[in-house]
Amino acid sequence: MAVKFGVPPEGEKIRSLVEERLKQAMADSGGKVTVDWRGEQKHLHVISMPVDMLYFNPDTHRIRAQRTLDSERNRILEEEPWSEPAQQYLHYLLSRRPSNPGQTDPDYTALQDELDDFGQKEPGIISPDGILVDGNTRCAALRDLGIKDIRVGVLPPDTSRRDINSVELALQLRRDKRREYSYINRLIAIEEELAGGRREEDVARDFNIKTSTLHQDRWVYQMINDAIDRSSNGSGVSLRLVDFEDHQEKLRELHRDYTKLAKTAPDDAEQLKESRLALVVLNYPKTSVRLAEAEFHRRYLDERLPDELRPAAQVSAAVSIPGLPGVAVPDATAAVKTTRALTDALLQAKAAALAGDSLAPTEVAEADSLLKSARRTFDVAVKMAGQNAQLQKRQVAVPERLTDAADHVNQCASEFAEAKAKRALDEDAFDDALLTLRASLARLARQAGRTFSAPGDGVAWLLDATREV
Repeated sequence: MAVKFGVPPEGEKIRSLVEERLKQAMADSGGKVTVDWRGEQKHLHVISMPVDMLYFNPDTHRIRAQRTLDSERNRILEEEPWSEPAQQYLHYLLSRRPSNPGQTDPDYTALQDELDDFGQKEPGIISPDGILVDGNTRCAALRDLGIKDIRVGVLPPDTSRRDINSVELALQLRRDKRREYSYINRLIAIEEELAGGRREEDVARDFNIKTSTLHQDRWVYQMINDAIDRSSNGSGVSLRLVDFEDHQEKLRELHRDYTKLAKTAPDDAEQLKESRLALVVLNYPKTSVRLAEAEFHRRYLDERLPDELRPAAQVSAAVSIPGLPGVAVPDATAAVKTTRALTDALLQAKAAALAGDSLAPTEVAEADSLLKSARRTFDVAVKMAGQNAQLQKRQVAVPERLTDAADHVNQCASEFAEAKAKRALDEDAFDDALLTLRASLARLARQAGRTFSAPGDGVAWLLDATREV
């Protein structure tokens, strides 16, 4: 969020023009747009304003995470949000793909095409001083197209910075055709709403999610920030929020599996989390990430890690509790520390590889080489984990098939009685179906007879029941 906000340099000039055009709009009984305003609905008059006169909102959540991509330009944006360099930076980010700001967002291109072909359909919203509350992206697209004016509703004269952010958020969360916030920017918006003192239940309702989903998203956001802190090794570079933009489903699934396992085996849950975070850093797909269970590091990685990736020997120790002399609790296990150390190395290597000109070329190349080495090692581990998962699936599938068959037979017995009572039973068809079932059981019995040298009660029954078939 911008440190300084206040009134834009041309604020008074803009306010004067806005008042003049609002008077004309009222006299003409012009169009209106409705917004949520301080707990009630407010209908705002719509006027036309020059696109070059308006200011992009420095607080807009649409590009909050992406602002940190350029630390120097972000510093200017925070210190001088209305300056030309800051406003140009906002314009640039509004047109970029959230997960890869080096590319133009296809949604932005589509918006330009729509505006060029059909014109502006929905009005934006501005403050009386000309700050764009809703329609920042539309204004950027209109400028790029060379279109001179934009239709906007105008908020009341006493609009505050908090009002601007609240109206923007409320409009974004309406279920209409607005371009949605990116995943990370949505997480930031949730945290800022909660930091403002709002209840979780109210924020969850505004974002159209369950409270449990809000808890999940907050856990993911905290883990991402923790990973960013861990990615710094003192060289001045670290990962950024935007680097996690494309991993929403992987991280939500990680939360689900982690919390389930943590109830019974907290150390196993930590190892699962660290191994999956490592796979996320290495950009594995979701189907591969979910293969990393608690034993992934020990079973598939430990013996294969090259020297440059092998963590130093870790030991578990007791940790003293501040304020309670003589009281100590066990530290994380050596296995958890080892898995975490590997993940830390990958986080730091990823940050260095993405550092660009912030690090010496040799350091970037070294980090990139480390990531490639890790990828080769993890490829083998993921393949073996996948093969093991398929084997377990096949082992479980056989008894599950029989259980399903038993359920169908039980259902058949119930429906048999009902059909008989209603004299709706097709006896010939029933007899034919039983013969089919007998043939199927005989086939299964032949397979079981070749497999079990000392059959249990169930297999013995199957062999006896089909002996004459």
